[in-house]
Order: sequence, then structure tokens, then C-alpha cells
Amino acid sequence: MDISLMGFDSPFLRNIHHILEATEDNAGGNKSTNSGPTRAYVRDARAMAATPADVKEYPNSYVFVVDMPGLKSGDIKVQVEEDNVLVISGERKREHDEEEKGVKYVRMERRIGKLMRKFSLPENANTDKISAICQDGVLTVTVEKLPPPEPKKPKTIQVQVA
Repeated sequence: MDISLMGFDSPFLRNIHHILEATEDNAGGNKSTNSGPTRAYVRDARAMAATPADVKEYPNSYVFVVDMPGLKSGDIKVQVEEDNVLVISGERKREHDEEEKGVKYVRMERRIGKLMRKFSLPENANTDKISAICQDGVLTVTVEKLPPPEPKKPKTIQVQVA
């Protein structure tokens, strides 16, 4: 069943749907070589689904605005993988209250764990000119565009007399 037809088309739901389909295939006695998604895949899928982002296109650049709450600039990685894939990642860890013995959490609602997003960059993105600024838990990554190619001028060839 295609979940996008039902209006549920988020990355998290697509990954959960993929996991459930793989589980159903294996439960039905189908012994395929695919044993289902790895833990890393599921962890990354959760991280991507839980990391909100905005993407803006300007005349000379693309701007990615990603919420990275509780992370310092040194805890955030911005990379470009093969095939022009921009990867933004980080991990927020639980604060250790070791000096406060006997303290227990009554409620823990703030998200801890990995934050990640992947974006396919267009062909006109200049991967040599990328800048990133983190301010107040919001990361802004700017990817400059390559200049448009200049149109070729027609070449005139002189015809010689034989």
C-alpha cells in the first residue's frame, strides 16, 4: 500500500512503512537475503524525521536553515558527500548531574540523541563555497550558486576557393 496516497508522506512515516513491509515479508516465511534495516539506518531515519529544516533559494545561493537546539558550533558537522549530498549532523547528549547524587528525573521531554538531515544539491551548487553559522540553536548553511554558463557565440569559418 502506498502511504503517500493517504496523505502521510513524511520521511519518518516512509521509513516506518519500509520497516513494517520488511517485517511482514520475513514473517510470511519469505527467506530473503534482506534481513531488514540496520540499527544505523533506523537511527538515521529517526534523526532525519526529527530535525526540522527550511530551504530557501535566492538568485545567487541556496540557504538551509536547520534547528539544532542545545548544540554548540563544535558539535555540528556540515559535510558534502559524493553526488552533491549536503549532510548536516550533530548529537545532543544528556547532561550528567554526577555531583548531584540522589537526583532522578521526574519528567524528561527534551530530545537527546542524533540530529541529521541530508539534502541533494542541484548541479549549479558550488560545493567549494559553503558557509555555516550557528546562532541561538539555529544553523544557517549557505551554498553559493555557480555562475550560469555563458552562451557560445557562433563561430564563422571562411570558405576558401579551391
